[in-house]
Amino acid sequence: MFYALDIIGTFAFAISGALTAINKKLDLFGVLTIAFVTAVGGGTLRDVMIGSTPVAWMLSLNHVYVILAGFFLSALFWRKLEKLRVSLFLFDTIGLGVFTMIGIEKGLIAGLHPVICIALGTMTACFGGVIRDILCNEIPVLFRKETFYATVCIFGGIAFFALRRTGLNSDIIYAASSALIIIFRLLAVKFKWYLPVLKAPNPPRRRN
Repeated sequence: MFYALDIIGTFAFAISGALTAINKKLDLFGVLTIAFVTAVGGGTLRDVMIGSTPVAWMLSLNHVYVILAGFFLSALFWRKLEKLRVSLFLFDTIGLGVFTMIGIEKGLIAGLHPVICIALGTMTACFGGVIRDILCNEIPVLFRKETFYATVCIFGGIAFFALRRTGLNSDIIYAASSALIIIFRLLAVKFKWYLPVLKAPNPPRRRN
């Protein structure tokens, strides 16, 4: 299940990055580059922080093949995706759910505290998208008030550790926690849930 989630997340984020780049009218090399950094950016940062080097995608070409598959699929069939933004959102959300679990599992393997594991899961899921948006000259989706992003990863991580106490099969726990993140984010966007925004007071007007 862990390896399957890794492949699914890599594929989903590669397509998410490719669709963003296509929407920005980048050339094919630009599309491939954005697909690649979106798929491996968060995981690379995570592995470097926990001292797991070479980083995961360098140990096997399977990740590269999956990213190339996502790139070619996006490049060949993007015209048939009539609602590009909807497709981008769905693939991004799928990647968010599965990569959170991958980061948490990496933290558990390293023997880290659950709070740190959740932080690693959130980082794994979010920072590929942050790099993607910065390179595409967008405000990272992580910082937009209208999208639950890191918040759903944190909730999913809490749910994961809660489910571990039930004694359920680990594969079921990983799948259920990923599904919870995906469903929660879909509902958050549909019903416009977002965290409160702190508004600074307006500066006093100068009198003539």
